[in-house]
Amino acid sequence: MSSANALLLYVDTQFASPYAMSVFVALHEKHLTFDMRTVDLGQHANNERDYAATSITQRVPALIHDGFALSESSAITEYIDEAFEGTALYPKDRKQRARARQIQAWLRSDLMPIRSERSTEVVFFGARGDALSASARSAADKLFAACDAWIAQGAPHLFDEWSIADVDLALMLNRLALHGDDVPPHLAAYARRQWQRPSVQRWLELQRPPL
Repeated sequence: MSSANALLLYVDTQFASPYAMSVFVALHEKHLTFDMRTVDLGQHANNERDYAATSITQRVPALIHDGFALSESSAITEYIDEAFEGTALYPKDRKQRARARQIQAWLRSDLMPIRSERSTEVVFFGARGDALSASARSAADKLFAACDAWIAQGAPHLFDEWSIADVDLALMLNRLALHGDDVPPHLAAYARRQWQRPSVQRWLELQRPPL
């Protein structure tokens, strides 16, 4: 690896993983130099012996820092925040930091109908799907209610300052908004604002192979 900090990030070949995006953004927010390699999930390359030896969970993303390998995106972003100076990825306040971690965990474990019917191919490739099912509409209502509880009306971020949880939450909202599904205007505006962050734009500008 050529980077001064010996950082290597494994991401999916399509650059469509929301979790890889989260770590990519985190590294750029810290202004870190890193190398990046892709793993072809369509060919199940994440299950091959060499990668499995690096990412014990055989998941993408994975980060290697000076020989230390770590997978699971929220664990990686917490590690990056503690290991490197620069833009804070999580709030300094203990309760706000816990809330950010709660939001990240919830987005990764719930709202499955949205994730199923509005995959990130909508976000990164402009894919189109059918109208939302009743279960997906119910999940969307749950998402909007949570956002209204967490984000003050018109606030630019979840907390006093930007956090990595803002990117993760905006991506979930954009699964719907970028498809043209009904999203409350103030939440659509919040998601657009997050999407304009330079670190997010760098991920969006990556050259993606056709589906």
